[in-house]
Amino acid sequence: MAAQYPGKVAFVSEDLGASKLADRLGVSGYPAVFVDDVLVARPRDFGYFGEGNDTKRYAPWRKAESQAKFKADLTRMVEMALAGKQADLAKERAGSTSGGSDLIATMPKFAITDLAGRPLKSEELAGKAVLVEFWATWCPPCQSTLEWLGKLKQRYGDNVAVVAMAVESDDAKVKATVAKLSPEITWAVSDAPTAQAFGDVAAVPTMYLFDKSGKTAKVLYGAPPDLHEVVERALEAITK
Repeated sequence: MAAQYPGKVAFVSEDLGASKLADRLGVSGYPAVFVDDVLVARPRDFGYFGEGNDTKRYAPWRKAESQAKFKADLTRMVEMALAGKQADLAKERAGSTSGGSDLIATMPKFAITDLAGRPLKSEELAGKAVLVEFWATWCPPCQSTLEWLGKLKQRYGDNVAVVAMAVESDDAKVKATVAKLSPEITWAVSDAPTAQAFGDVAAVPTMYLFDKSGKTAKVLYGAPPDLHEVVERALEAITK
């Protein structure tokens, strides 16, 4: 997109943890898009599920029409900035991108059926530390984390519940992937209501860690090099 405006627009990609703009504007997840220092789209504007959502969003993101809509909106907003209308842009986007933190404070209520046909309700996990991983078969970094989660479950046993939910993935490929992994994990395919309850997952892998009271202890996006170490330290602290 920036190439359409040679010498006028530059594209910059920042790591979430190192972005001063994201930190200053309270953006805790990705993807997030800024034009100059105006937040024009935050994670909740995207997502893998679009049914029943606000028409201003760009979900489901992987559909061509959602991407075309975003491109048209972003082009218009860039041209506003180039015309010196940053104040108008900031005013316009203030309502669209407000609404508090992107993080959920507690484990949401959900009801799923795992790949073996067993029902699971969030209430059944009360009193345990809970790890919820959203992943996809087409996500290479997800594979090593899923293998590690199996080892983690074996180490902690009944003290920790591990739920891994696939999104945007063919059911047959999900089952083929899971067949090679730990049977002690609850494996499922996420539906729209469940993903939306978790903030409408917009990136994989995304991992949630909840303490024994159901409070959110950690939310981790992507697969940084220290992901496993960070989770293990947090899990050790909340299971003491």
